[in-house]
Amino acid sequence: MPPIDLSGYKVVKKQVSKTKPVSSGLSELLNRDISFGKAKVSDRKKEAFYMELSTLLLSGIDLRTALDLILVDQDKAKDKSLFEGIREDVLQGKPLSGALNTTGKFSDYEYYSIRIGEETGRMGEILTDMARFFKNKISQRRKIISAVTYPLIVLMTSLGAVFFMLKFVVPMFADVFQRFGGELPWITSIIIRCSAFLDRYFLMFAMVVVGFVVFLVLSKEKIWFRRGVSSLVLKVPLVGDIVSKIYLARFANTMRLLVSTDTPLLRSIVLVRQMIGFYPIETSLEEVEKAIMGGDSLHNSLARFPFYPAKLVQLIKVGEEVNRLDYFFGKISDQYTEEVEYKTGTISSLLEPLIIIFLGLVVGLVLIAMYLPMFQMSNSF
Repeated sequence: MPPIDLSGYKVVKKQVSKTKPVSSGLSELLNRDISFGKAKVSDRKKEAFYMELSTLLLSGIDLRTALDLILVDQDKAKDKSLFEGIREDVLQGKPLSGALNTTGKFSDYEYYSIRIGEETGRMGEILTDMARFFKNKISQRRKIISAVTYPLIVLMTSLGAVFFMLKFVVPMFADVFQRFGGELPWITSIIIRCSAFLDRYFLMFAMVVVGFVVFLVLSKEKIWFRRGVSSLVLKVPLVGDIVSKIYLARFANTMRLLVSTDTPLLRSIVLVRQMIGFYPIETSLEEVEKAIMGGDSLHNSLARFPFYPAKLVQLIKVGEEVNRLDYFFGKISDQYTEEVEYKTGTISSLLEPLIIIFLGLVVGLVLIAMYLPMFQMSNSF
């Protein structure tokens, strides 16, 4: 099998020992915007595929037989067609990495990791590591989604209730008050004016929202848009800190996986830059790549950018000095993952009562504003 083409890349320093086994216990999160091709294979399917294939290979079954057994378990026609294509490519003499790459549905990270496993004879270990990668990625995503789902549902319900009252309930009271005449309390006048404003400009507001969504979809890949949005998000209190830690955890985790498979440092940086769709990391890694090719160390290159915390840089420095970058990248990923989970859980716990209180106050305010004129009229008789 021909070696991996690393032309144009200068390996500055060997980062891991070839005799060291692939480490386990991955802890990954939120890689949902990593591109795995135009028609992506779901993370759940990848986890099952890599775990089953690694189990079969480690038990002594050859690759072709293992693919036959995996193909039997496929129920959906789309999945069966995909794995049949992979199996046929392998039967025709292609390596597994080449067969996966031909489909266009697997990432460069997966391709190079499997190819290195083929060349080093550690295919089973690397496939097991990749299965754990996707398993923990799914688990972390579910934790964060579960932490924000309830507050979002309550918030949407609150906004829906307020909209319903302003759009349908308040106008009915306004008609009654208009027939009776007289001066309305100031709070009632404000609520009625808000309702009239919503009724008058609702269609225009909806069109603006739709136009804004279309603008976001059309502009999301443009450099100026990505630069502006990322800069704005990072400046938002709490949110910016959580977002930065999410991407730092992804960066450290992906680097750990690549370095642990003996991928050269420069190739690892190139793959991470291609796989992480966050503008500050992409642009900084371009400069880091140039600096390393010029003979600089990884930690010095990262220290030039404020996006990377000083503690992260120091841990990477220690990893370079003791030749255990994969271990320290794993520790960095675990630390940021735990921080993200803690902060999202805390924010979720705080938002739930606050949103409920907000809903109660708004609904109560509208009801008081509508019934206050009736109380005044009943007292006048």
